[in-house]
Amino acid sequence: MQEHIQLDQKQINDDLLSGVLKTPRWWLPAISVAFLVFLIGMGAFGYMLNKGVGVTGLNRPVFWGFFMVNFVFWIGISHAGIMISAILRLTQAEWRRPITRAAEVLTVFSLMAALMAAPLVHVGRPWRADLWVFPYDFARGVWINIRSPFIWDPSAVMTYLTASTLFVMIALLPDLAVIRDRTTGWVRVFYSILCLGWRGTPRQWKLQAVAGILLSALVLPVFVSVHSIVSWDFAVQIGTESWHSTIFAPYFIIGAIHSGVSAVATVMVLMVWLWNWDKYLRPDHLDAIGRLLIVVATTWFFFFFVEWIFALYTLEGPEIAMRELQVLQWPWSGLFVLFLITAFFFPVPLWLFKKVRRSFFWMFVTTVSVNIGMWLERFLIIVPGTMRKQPFVFEWGSYHPSIIEILMVTMTFAWVIFGLLLFARIFPLIPLFDIKEGMVGRDEIKIGRRTVPASIRE
Repeated sequence: MQEHIQLDQKQINDDLLSGVLKTPRWWLPAISVAFLVFLIGMGAFGYMLNKGVGVTGLNRPVFWGFFMVNFVFWIGISHAGIMISAILRLTQAEWRRPITRAAEVLTVFSLMAALMAAPLVHVGRPWRADLWVFPYDFARGVWINIRSPFIWDPSAVMTYLTASTLFVMIALLPDLAVIRDRTTGWVRVFYSILCLGWRGTPRQWKLQAVAGILLSALVLPVFVSVHSIVSWDFAVQIGTESWHSTIFAPYFIIGAIHSGVSAVATVMVLMVWLWNWDKYLRPDHLDAIGRLLIVVATTWFFFFFVEWIFALYTLEGPEIAMRELQVLQWPWSGLFVLFLITAFFFPVPLWLFKKVRRSFFWMFVTTVSVNIGMWLERFLIIVPGTMRKQPFVFEWGSYHPSIIEILMVTMTFAWVIFGLLLFARIFPLIPLFDIKEGMVGRDEIKIGRRTVPASIRE
């Protein structure tokens, strides 16, 4: 068992800074491919700006397509950082230590991808954003539509992004000081600026601990409000009667946690495979996050079941018509079955087995399956809900995404991969001092429900 391996501070620094101080062979080809895909997507975005939104598959009444699906999906992935870092930090869960930073960084880049997917792309004319930022139109007596529900999305997402960035930067300060002390020349100057004069004094450690606890507590309301606001965007659409369920807000939140925690588990496995950090990310950590995923997935499925009960129990025509469209009509019926299998019925029964939860391969397969299913779930809420005939819509039709939309959706995935790889090259993905704190001065540590011997610093 890896728990019995003794690690001193020097070995921890050497292992966890290996990707920062020395470029891995695979890093440059991987980030080059991600950046190339991102550039292709930006080219498609520029083509859409030049030709207009007509080059996409959006039509009447399906004004929300892949762009909004991707927006809701990435907002969901971003909830992983707060779930793993803030909540587990407040509850003093020991097994969180190696994965907190990866979760926080995934949150930051997921929020950037969400901003790309909706406010920047979906509006069609992003250059009009200056009218929302500067009071130029106010001076002319031209007022923006403050009654629009979408006015709250950028506000909530930017607040969430600011808090998540502060999370990452505050936790990074001690590690940046370690890199500063191990480098020379302009690199040392670069990290000296980033670490903000960190010297490791008792006062600095106290302030950092207080800041971490305060941010963890203050960001939780933002964590709840962000996806609640996204769900209310659906609820206030008068012309779409199947989106008025009062359970949408908690349903969206628990679904976001389901997909976000699964994404963190995927990143954990990739960290072990790419950087050989099996001394720090052990099967016990996967077992703990697998147990958490069982609880989250079961709760999400309960809310999913309740939403369907609410829809059918009321015996309202639009709700029943919407469910019939999702379940009985092709291709939505096939996507619906695929969504249920990939999001719940395939991964959750496997997670009940301890060998699966402790297997890096099977946790990678099941967590990727969850996010495929959760993307389809967002798609099945948005597209069938808008394409069926509504009482206030006089045109209706189907939706077929164009190659432009597919490239722009792929662009957001490439951006997240590019951001994670770039971050891992400049900053350590596993917090050095969190690992040392968990190992030093303890005879035993608790990982999930398992108590194991701790590594002792020499």
